[in-house]
Amino acid sequence: MPVPTSDAGDQFEVKAYIGLGSNLDDPVAQLQRARRSLASLSGTRLLDCSSLYMTAPTGFEDQADFANAVCCVGTNLPAMDLLAELQMIEDRQGRIRDGLRDGPRTLDLDLLLYGLQIISQDKLEIPHPRLHQRAFVLYPLAEIAKNIRVPGLETVSALLDACPPQRIERALSPESWTS
Repeated sequence: MPVPTSDAGDQFEVKAYIGLGSNLDDPVAQLQRARRSLASLSGTRLLDCSSLYMTAPTGFEDQADFANAVCCVGTNLPAMDLLAELQMIEDRQGRIRDGLRDGPRTLDLDLLLYGLQIISQDKLEIPHPRLHQRAFVLYPLAEIAKNIRVPGLETVSALLDACPPQRIERALSPESWTS
């Protein structure tokens, strides 16, 4: 359920965490553009962003490394509306949905957490169903929210401790890639 925020007046706001990833067409620039788009979404404000990490691809491994980060937003949008906005940002940045899971992409925006809600719908599962298995999500998420409990699981910090290994390297501080 949305929680009131002190500076939102009569509005209600949910904290949502969004995973950002790219390995095509200047990945760092793709994430910078996506961050600016998140900051300009109606009914939403950008609260925090992690460092940018360079990570080895998972699943389909014959592709370039990914740039990854996590941003936190406060939003008045319902989860499905926020997802639709994220997909529009992906589309504007050249995302092609070819059905190849874990394949190369200009931009991937995953809605990881939406408050403390558990959502299971055809097009949306919250928490993200593979969040706990992905170092490229957990490292940046832990940087900005290590003590939050993922609904139905454990804290982000505990999930990171149990996460399968993956080559991941912190590449840019939040100030360096979000300016």
